[in-house]
Amino acid sequence: MAAAPAPSIDGTEISREEIQRRLHDPSLILVHTLPAESYAAGHIPGALSLPAADVTARAPEVLPDRAAEIAVYCGSFTCPVAEQAASLLRALGYTNVRHYRGGLADWTNSGGVLEQSTEPVPDLVTIQPMVARSTTVRTLQRRPWGAMLLDAIEGQSPSRLFVAWLAMIVACSALYWIAGLSAHHGLLAGAEHVGFTLHGLGTAVYFSFITATSVGYGDVVPMGAARLVAIAEAVSGLLVFGAVVAKFVSRRQDELVREIHRVTFEDRLDRVQTSLHLVLSELQAIAALCDDGQVRAERVGPRLESAALVFAGELRAIHDLLYRPQWAPPEAILGAILASLAASMRELRDLLTCLPPGFTRSPTLAGALATVGRLADEICGHCVPFTYAPALTVWMDRIQALARSLA
Repeated sequence: MAAAPAPSIDGTEISREEIQRRLHDPSLILVHTLPAESYAAGHIPGALSLPAADVTARAPEVLPDRAAEIAVYCGSFTCPVAEQAASLLRALGYTNVRHYRGGLADWTNSGGVLEQSTEPVPDLVTIQPMVARSTTVRTLQRRPWGAMLLDAIEGQSPSRLFVAWLAMIVACSALYWIAGLSAHHGLLAGAEHVGFTLHGLGTAVYFSFITATSVGYGDVVPMGAARLVAIAEAVSGLLVFGAVVAKFVSRRQDELVREIHRVTFEDRLDRVQTSLHLVLSELQAIAALCDDGQVRAERVGPRLESAALVFAGELRAIHDLLYRPQWAPPEAILGAILASLAASMRELRDLLTCLPPGFTRSPTLAGALATVGRLADEICGHCVPFTYAPALTVWMDRIQALARSLA
């Protein structure tokens, strides 16, 4: 881990210790400047999401008070994103912007916990986190108790549910047996009252089992208070036993769904690699025209536009692969994808420098190139929210450097 730089004397930096001390201080606004996918994967508790790329357009809405104390952060000491966001905020008139240089790496290495978003993060997070959390608590408190009970049952494993079901049967058996001490409560087997004896215990266990799994066989019936116990056991038993059966049935379905996702993911990796090879080949073919001195705008324009559009689409898929991976790709495959991406970025950079002086970029080409530059600039070893092998982070940093050379 990189050593922390010395604190600045002008007060524009903020330490981890101060953030920890003021974590619930409403006068300090923490801002997560990495993309929304990174915010969803993990952020400092209470932080707002404002990606650096959106600061100019969205800061006035997300941060209406330009005099508020704002602390921005990104991935680590070497991540430049937060410093860029801080400069943009100061240019917009924010007068009290501070920079937490350590970012997520320093926070987690010191034992700090991260919040995660279980739902997709919108482009704008304009609600103060404390208000959002209190609203969530109030919403949970207003939920019907029946719905909360069903959720609690659904959240248990099949083994725990089965044990709970057996425990309920045993507990109700004891209640039926104890009720046999009274002549007006307990169970009737035929016309005889089931007493508090060993034989009565066996009858109580038998009745409890059939009550928990069905409506009973009619050879044993409850009396008095035992009827209420039987009703409660029948309802609870059907709910729990039904949940157990449903979980066993759905287990195979879950395995099939996971297998489908795995196959789809592997197909997606193959498609990305194939498309990157095609893009690289097309860029090299266009660059060959420059080498031959036969480059003409009417020939290069459509081909470059088509290649840039495909490149932007595949780069978006790689961006999602790094920021929102549903499966962890093998290191060798991810390394090959990043190497192909870096080669394509380098070829595109060289190609743009050899275009004729009178070449005019169409709006489609300009938009595709802007997308390529923006997405590639967010790929670096200290920007993505997951840890990869050092060899892969070298490729990521190289891709980011090539993206910035396109500007």
